[in-house]
Amino acid sequence: MEERLQKYLAEAGVASRRKSEELILAGRVAVNGNMVKELGMKINPQKDQVTFDGKPVRCADTKKIYIMLHKPEGYVTTTKEQFSRPAVLDLVSGIQERIFPIGRLDYDTSGLLLLTNDGDLTYRLTHPSHDVPKTYIAKIYGVPNETDLQKFRRGVIIDGRKTSPAKIQILEKDKDMKFAIVEIIIHEGRNRQVRKMCEAMKHPVAQLRRVATGEVRLGDLPKGKWRYLTEKEIKYLKKLY
Repeated sequence: MEERLQKYLAEAGVASRRKSEELILAGRVAVNGNMVKELGMKINPQKDQVTFDGKPVRCADTKKIYIMLHKPEGYVTTTKEQFSRPAVLDLVSGIQERIFPIGRLDYDTSGLLLLTNDGDLTYRLTHPSHDVPKTYIAKIYGVPNETDLQKFRRGVIIDGRKTSPAKIQILEKDKDMKFAIVEIIIHEGRNRQVRKMCEAMKHPVAQLRRVATGEVRLGDLPKGKWRYLTEKEIKYLKKLY
């Protein structure tokens, strides 16, 4: 059975499906010795030989890895970064397989980040059509009133486009009303979305931490540490699509 080359690369753990498309366009992938520079090619995994940077790619040889990391502030989620800032993969040692993040967390945001070499899972969980809730705890400037909260819940305009309905509730209020701790649940993954939504509400973020993706929760995992996902967590994520 034939399948698209970028899907095969993702299943083999080379990179996410979107990143695999970039690798193909960059001329780093070859099929049967011939470099591929255009998308849309299909291969037969049983017959065709695929290489990435000259090294054979085989799905059967790849053990699927699923990891939860408590990302600290001051780390980038990308695997390579032009300013040489610390990357989240620097925190994960002892893993032989090539892994990559599922989605992103901002440089100055901490919390739950999933990493894997399962490109198909990554593609599906980050695709806009899949409604995976993400829960954040934010410390914001000031205390929003009910009008502010309702505006946030209905959706606000960021980057010229309205956000989908979201959830927000106040957990704590500073006695001087200078700060509030809120729980926020969104279903999208737009760039710096929570921060921009809070700015639109006139209550900018001071600190932000992601505590859950769907029902997979950060719990008491220390900042900067990681663990393998449980079988129950893996099954749950795969049932989301």
